[in-house]
Amino acid sequence: MAKFFIDRPVFAWVISIFIILAGVLAIRQLPVSQYPSVAAPTITLTATYPGASAKVMEDSVLAVIERGMNGIEGLDYMSTSANSSGSGSVSLTFTPETNEDLAQMNVQNKLSEVQALLPATVQQYGVNVSKSRSNFLMVLTLKSQQQGLDDIADYAQRNVVPELQRLQGVGAVRMFAAQRAMRVWIDPKKLQNFNLSFADVSAAISAQNAQLSAGSTGALPAVAGQTVAATITAEGQLSTPEEFGNIMLRSNNDGANVRLKDVARIELGSEAYGSSTRLNGTPAVGIAVMLSNSGNATATAKLVRERMEQLQNYFPGDMTWSAPYDTSKFVDISIEKVLHTLIEAMVLVFLVMFLFLQNIRYTLIPAIVVPISLLGAFAGIHYLGMSINVLTMFAMVLVIGIVVDDAIVVVENVERIMAEEGLPPLQATKKAMSQISGAVIGITAVLVSVFVPMAMMSGAVGNIFRQFAATMALAIGFSAFLALTLTPALCATMLKPVQAGHHHEKRGFFGWFNRKFNAGNKRYEGWVTKMLRRVGSMMIVWLALTAGAGYVYSRLPSSFLPAEDSGNLRISVQLPAGATKERTDKTLEKLEKFVLGYEEVKDVITISGFSFFGSGQNMAMGFVILKDWHERPGIKSDAVILSQLMMRDLMSKEVVTDGMAIAANPPPIRELGNGGIEFYLQDRSTGGSHEALLAKRNELIAKIRKNPMFSPRDTRAAGLEDAPQVRLSIDREAAAAQGVNFSAVRSVLATALGGSYVNDFPNNGRLQKVMIQAEAGARMQPEQILNLTVNNARGEAVPLSTFASVSWQTGMEQSVRFSGYPAMKISTAPNPAYSTGQAMAEIQRLVNEIGGGKYSVEWDGQSREEAKGASQTLMLYAFALLAVFLVLAALYESWSIPMAVLLVAPLGFLGVVLGVWMRNTFNNSVGLPISYANDIYFQVGMITVIGLSAKNAILIIEFAKDLQEQGRTALQAAIEAAHLRFRPILMTSFAFILGVVPLYFSSGASAASQRAIGTTVFWGMLVGTVLSVFLVPVFYVFVRRLFPGKPPRNAAQAAVEAGLNLNKPHH
Repeated sequence: MAKFFIDRPVFAWVISIFIILAGVLAIRQLPVSQYPSVAAPTITLTATYPGASAKVMEDSVLAVIERGMNGIEGLDYMSTSANSSGSGSVSLTFTPETNEDLAQMNVQNKLSEVQALLPATVQQYGVNVSKSRSNFLMVLTLKSQQQGLDDIADYAQRNVVPELQRLQGVGAVRMFAAQRAMRVWIDPKKLQNFNLSFADVSAAISAQNAQLSAGSTGALPAVAGQTVAATITAEGQLSTPEEFGNIMLRSNNDGANVRLKDVARIELGSEAYGSSTRLNGTPAVGIAVMLSNSGNATATAKLVRERMEQLQNYFPGDMTWSAPYDTSKFVDISIEKVLHTLIEAMVLVFLVMFLFLQNIRYTLIPAIVVPISLLGAFAGIHYLGMSINVLTMFAMVLVIGIVVDDAIVVVENVERIMAEEGLPPLQATKKAMSQISGAVIGITAVLVSVFVPMAMMSGAVGNIFRQFAATMALAIGFSAFLALTLTPALCATMLKPVQAGHHHEKRGFFGWFNRKFNAGNKRYEGWVTKMLRRVGSMMIVWLALTAGAGYVYSRLPSSFLPAEDSGNLRISVQLPAGATKERTDKTLEKLEKFVLGYEEVKDVITISGFSFFGSGQNMAMGFVILKDWHERPGIKSDAVILSQLMMRDLMSKEVVTDGMAIAANPPPIRELGNGGIEFYLQDRSTGGSHEALLAKRNELIAKIRKNPMFSPRDTRAAGLEDAPQVRLSIDREAAAAQGVNFSAVRSVLATALGGSYVNDFPNNGRLQKVMIQAEAGARMQPEQILNLTVNNARGEAVPLSTFASVSWQTGMEQSVRFSGYPAMKISTAPNPAYSTGQAMAEIQRLVNEIGGGKYSVEWDGQSREEAKGASQTLMLYAFALLAVFLVLAALYESWSIPMAVLLVAPLGFLGVVLGVWMRNTFNNSVGLPISYANDIYFQVGMITVIGLSAKNAILIIEFAKDLQEQGRTALQAAIEAAHLRFRPILMTSFAFILGVVPLYFSSGASAASQRAIGTTVFWGMLVGTVLSVFLVPVFYVFVRRLFPGKPPRNAAQAAVEAGLNLNKPHH
């Protein structure tokens, strides 16, 4: 194969140009994201039942839907949540391989089967089915000096929200305000004076606000001679408060009429009043955009901005928009930062190559081939349907030091043959390729095999690993292909002849470097010789190093992903149960002033009535947008540190005295929850009560807060607490004696206190709701409930006070179930000295301690994925080593020689764990949180180090095996192989190590991820290389003595016998 392209260099260039074009086109079309799509498909059903309590919502709505969803194909688990504001949701999470469109169709079919079992009011409002992610991609704000918030909200609902909902990638749009509605505010006293009820009002509106279809004159069949046909229009639906005010409630025989305006105040108000938004303390209308499960953050955010720019041309008056909270900015900057790291790594790698090759032509060939290999990898990931994300870009950075090795092997061997034998470049290249083609293929097979197990892992971890592994394998594969095609063609055409015997003859700096290096090589040979005389002792040292690595590994904290400075923070606010929105708004005003006092803060958005932990009058949420990374240098300006400082100040300065506020850095993958540790305490007993579960939850929270492993201020119940409630007790016998039907009581209470949706009215080309409810002043105190009247069977208005009483009690504001069992959600975070893995293990122990077998832990969000991934880690390492062993066994036709290669793996492992431990020790000594753990980046780096360590071992063992076949003893072969391979091993290893230095010292956006993976591979390769150059010869001699049978064939001989026409490597 190589000879063909050596004789046809243009052909080699044509193929390479095709690879370049394919890569360039792929880069232009590849989607960009921070991480691959890792969250399992989730379908959410949302129902509304105005006036219903959490218990009623759970029993009559969500339980019905939940039972109907059982048995759906691919369903992993489901969670339900109902609150006292009359809303509830059922979230169905499917296995990762489930097709989300098919899942949504199955959910719709199941819903249609149980829809008839739901209350009529719920059916009237409808059950919404969506497949959007729960977290916000963006939060837009609309403001105007000339228009009121209700007018802005109505305009947005009509003209902005529908436009955004139609954009590709948008899963859902939520507005924190409501569109217009015709509000009918009824005065119960006036209603009672006229002997009318809420039911009478509702019936009158339904009858008199209806669209009439009046037909036409002259319609067929017509009489003979009819010459005109005309459509008849008649007033049906009403459209103004005045017209609704004239609705006739009753007409008396004496001619006196009772109209709606006689008992109610009618206005064009808002459909709901539950939430409001402020931007930097100024009222605004907030619109949250959520990504679809398959949407791309960067592309979708770009579409949203473009559409808003278009819509702004039609905004009325001085209305303006902004997007202060936009998570896609971090994605763009992260990818740009990694791209800069990639360029820096390439420069450093080529500088190392030039130092060792000491010839611009020799260095230029790898400099040409490496970018082509990377472009080929981009073309491959496009073909596989992947994206440009931090994992694929990290793979590109790491693979530079690997793919450059193939080109170096070819160039170095060609140069050596020219210098030793005086052959011209063309003949030297042909001879060199006949020697090294087998080694190139063998090493490539080994390196690719290391990453194959990563692609076979399941869950979110598997999705992340798959993209990294595919990128590495593609780049390595293209590198090997180019090493057999373009690289020899370039060597034959670009290199100049070298006189025999002038190998590495240089003057000046390079001459000094070569002399020093050769002297060091001789000393290295002497040390290796001494070590080979003590093989047994050296193997004991190896065992000690391996045991030490295992001990340090067992002490390492574990995590899922490192916390990132994404440029924003979240603040969750929760006032005491029963607190009103007015109290919450006053608390938010103080909070806004406090947050804007930080010089690192650019904007703050506060939303009253909403939180990721629940909705209600006592809940609120703040999105703190920080200044750009370059505008806030210094470790204390990092979002992770800043969130801790802000949390400390919130408590010490008593900013939120009426409740609690928690500042937190968002999780690295937002679709996997709210960060920290999230879990459900699940009641698995039969017949357990809400009170018993609540007591166990409070007991567990108290234990967690006292435990030094956890942060007390971050430990809380995630949701709405039980709150004071008014219990209405009905004497059914007294009601029956007065002819009052219980359903009539229920209807009056729901209408007067919760509000009732009667029908629709036309308003500027859009149908909007007509809502009736008691005036605010008539429903503020529990005693006022008894003043309401209910019509009996004779049509008489009967006061509730004649058959009912009210009393106070404590009841649940939110009801949660997980996979069909009652549950309560808890969130916490470990103290800086501990990892999430350690904290999760402790939580499991505490639950077992208090649960008595009746309660269990169900992890949620990122914690769930971390628990899944932890069970696969050791299997991943085992399969990676097994894959290397089997490939080497096949190449060498030997079960023993691969053992000598695998013995090097613990040396790289030692470097990895020492590097992480040292950086954590340093952080702890200067008061910084522990940032490095056994997480996904640790595992990715570990697998990479295993592959590279095996490659270095192969370079020595392959050559030693060739020498032993020529008649040398195992000891002689090991010493000579170590001496001859010392320079290329150090050149390729330090090229890789220098290539990851930009990752190691990264700062700014995505710095935590870059430092995490940089630390792992930097120390793994540094320690692994230093130890392996001394111990690999020992491993070879040890294995040859342990298994002294016939020397095995090398990879090239095996290939020749298989008909691949590859000869023994001598590079």
